[in-house]
Amino acid sequence: MNTTTLKNFLELTYEELEDMNLKARALTDPAKAETAHVKYLSAEKRIKAVTVCFSDIEGRLHMLDYNKQFFLDSLSNLTFDGSSIRGFSQLHESDLRLVVDWTSITFLPSDIFGPGKVLVFANICSRDLSAYESDFRGRLQQYAAAIKKKDGLAAYMAPEIEGFLMEGVDAEQKFDSNIGFSLTSTGGYYHSLPLDVLRQFIDRTAEAIRAMGFKNEKDHAEVAPSQFEINFSYTDVVRACDQILIYKLVCRQVAEQMGMTATFLPKPRQNINGCGMHTNLSLSKNGKNIFYDAKGNDGLSKIGWDFVGRVLNRAPELCLTFNSSVNAYRRLDPNFEAPNQIKVSGSDRGSMIRIPLANEKTARIEVRSVAPDSNPYLALYAILKTGIEDVSPKDEKADKRPRLRFLPGTIGDSIRIFKASDYMTTLLGESAKGKYVDWKVEVANRNPRELGTKVKGAEVLYHHEVTNQYLWNQF
Repeated sequence: MNTTTLKNFLELTYEELEDMNLKARALTDPAKAETAHVKYLSAEKRIKAVTVCFSDIEGRLHMLDYNKQFFLDSLSNLTFDGSSIRGFSQLHESDLRLVVDWTSITFLPSDIFGPGKVLVFANICSRDLSAYESDFRGRLQQYAAAIKKKDGLAAYMAPEIEGFLMEGVDAEQKFDSNIGFSLTSTGGYYHSLPLDVLRQFIDRTAEAIRAMGFKNEKDHAEVAPSQFEINFSYTDVVRACDQILIYKLVCRQVAEQMGMTATFLPKPRQNINGCGMHTNLSLSKNGKNIFYDAKGNDGLSKIGWDFVGRVLNRAPELCLTFNSSVNAYRRLDPNFEAPNQIKVSGSDRGSMIRIPLANEKTARIEVRSVAPDSNPYLALYAILKTGIEDVSPKDEKADKRPRLRFLPGTIGDSIRIFKASDYMTTLLGESAKGKYVDWKVEVANRNPRELGTKVKGAEVLYHHEVTNQYLWNQF
């Protein structure tokens, strides 16, 4: 007997999904969102599971599928074993709680995730319901709420996430240093044939995330062969970071369905451009973009320039939060438009921060040095808190030529600066800082101290976004 005819799980068209997800996005009040969505889930008999997501300290996405009814009955006591998650609890304090963020609910396309599923993000709390220090999603959300309450500030972000489409399923796990990756396309910037494999991948991914309420802007082939970028619109910083993790998950799933691998290694091939996650960021107050000043240098206000100065001043210390893998430091190569210079510019793409051409609505800064495999919650938390709260650096003397500074060239150098930084201890907390750097040291120790001219197997196989959990268990 064909059992599929007995199943009646929810399967909606992409048009229906987009409408539902955009309406869900409009519910920004947590209490109202919870009331509305619990009511929907209780009434909709075709929902079989709720996927609850959270991020570990390195930015890896973790997912638990709950039976819908069990989920609704257990909302006040959703727990998991934190000792199994990198950078979380020790064995003796393993039980952690999940607190659902109902404003994050996303209705899922059944051809990507399977029928009858919805997704929500959760923040992590300790046994006593206090915020968990290693959960940077929760910390970013708390900080965004704090600056809103204190100063009326709202932080908005739009990422530009580059990736590569490689031949074969699980290409990262089969990586050979002598062979490298096999590219799927030989096209370049803005160039791919209408029906070639890269264009089909981009189209399928773009359609899926549009249905998930991402409000797509544009998508295209990037500079390097087989490289892609799919852009979605400005939104609040927490939602934007959630979308980054979902986007990469969708990319991987679509690629696998096509017999390919989508990878977000910053530099999978030595002789071509690498991948960044250019982070466009602005602050608003009372609905007004306070980074804009028509009379300001490059159209940026004094508030914006002060923000930039603080981030640049702390750049070497912050670098490990932006570039958290061994491979990320290969990308910081000045021969490939890499943003390794600690400076700001309106046009120089080698600058760590760029000031794009903009108007009152679009004025922003673009932090170009963030890698696509970074923990987006941690990176945004570090940028925001530094840019808003840190002490402004002293101006160099007018008669003194500014000294050109560069970001650390290897993860070893970055770890050394990070560990020695009292500022990072204050920013992250001693415990979270220690846990984070411990994992970075382990990764660094599995790779040669000097990068060399060839991408090494270890930096790919032990890259924290490799999907095969077996490899991670080798640590």
